[in-house]
Amino acid sequence: MSPTDAAAESAGLGYTLLCAPAPRWPPGRRKLSIEGAEVTVKARRVVVGMSGGVDSSVAAALLKEQGYEVIGVTLSLSPKLTADEAAERDDACCTLAAVEDARRVADKLGIDHYCLNFREIFAERVIGNFIAEYRRGRTPNPCVRCNDHVKFEAVLRRARAMDADLVATGHYARIEHCPATERHLLRKGLDPRKDQSYVLYVLTQDELAHTLLPLGELVKEQTRELARKLGLRVADKPESQEICFVVDDDYGSFLRRVAPEVVQPGPVLDLGGRVVGEHKGVAFYTIGQRRALGIATGQPLYVVDIDVRRSAVVVGPEEALYREEVLADDVNLIGVAALDEPIRVQAKVRYRMPAAEGWLEQPSPDRLLLRFDRPQRAITPGQSLVCYQGDTVVGGGTILAAGPGAGRSAQAGQAGPASRVARPARR
Repeated sequence: MSPTDAAAESAGLGYTLLCAPAPRWPPGRRKLSIEGAEVTVKARRVVVGMSGGVDSSVAAALLKEQGYEVIGVTLSLSPKLTADEAAERDDACCTLAAVEDARRVADKLGIDHYCLNFREIFAERVIGNFIAEYRRGRTPNPCVRCNDHVKFEAVLRRARAMDADLVATGHYARIEHCPATERHLLRKGLDPRKDQSYVLYVLTQDELAHTLLPLGELVKEQTRELARKLGLRVADKPESQEICFVVDDDYGSFLRRVAPEVVQPGPVLDLGGRVVGEHKGVAFYTIGQRRALGIATGQPLYVVDIDVRRSAVVVGPEEALYREEVLADDVNLIGVAALDEPIRVQAKVRYRMPAAEGWLEQPSPDRLLLRFDRPQRAITPGQSLVCYQGDTVVGGGTILAAGPGAGRSAQAGQAGPASRVARPARR
């Protein structure tokens, strides 16, 4: 047992996944020694996803400086975006303006650049999931699904067809290899304000082994300063918006076109099942919401549940928002292949929340059950449960249910009405 493991055990923390740091990423050029002479062989080829923003642009520049043969690619994703809409936007990652910005950066860096058409897979795996989740009364996280199916899985597959064995992005996180376990680990980025490990928990061992994240040890201002020194026009470009395929962030109009049933009026119920008002459509509400309920009462009320079977929004007092247990599916474990016993973790159920302590167990291959030490507010089905030990990602999944019933559902191997068919645990 290592000193770290022994300390964790004596403190009653359960099994720990922490591992001694290993080299962060391989050098771009491989050196061979032949009869005393050092020979530099062909540079490793890496495909960098370039969104036209400052982060991916600097990532490409850093990798070129490290000696890699860098190929920039920009993804064409949104099939619903018209040419006029694309031309008017400068805050999204897959518009015509973004492609042009990425191409200019590639020219400045002296690297090849291509635009890849991933519209079909994006429509199926990201937009399709976005619509399906709202139809289930859940709040989707399209950025996680895009990372899962497009920016890493699909891009790595295309990169290999281009004779590249590595992909890279401008995400703020770190990847390391643990010699003791022979597993690749995902760690938080050093900039706590920009850490994006939460949205990368879906990466498999194969994807982690072939991914470079050059910005993991930088803070955002360092990235912008590097871009200025390189003379990149995108140095002060604003952050891309979260839902790139929803124009003007008006997801209500988008859903009216593609899933009108989720924007139909229905009853607002209190915790006793009594009708206390009418909502505009279940898609406009999420767990924890207080505003725009349209209910006049003597106390603040919050959305505590979405009952999609009755097309109802359930409201209650703030204390009804707190839950201790969380059940998740779409499981991906990074630190270990499987959990044989409960372990201590710090967990997030939202990107921006502080991590909270709890016990994590795996009641079945496709389920994770987390019991927080203290109840957490507004745990929302469809969002991601991501668990850490220190700065290392243990793994995560998509939230199915929260509350006392979550543990009972886990034992029964189901998650109630909101459950969906789960994919096997990814490795």
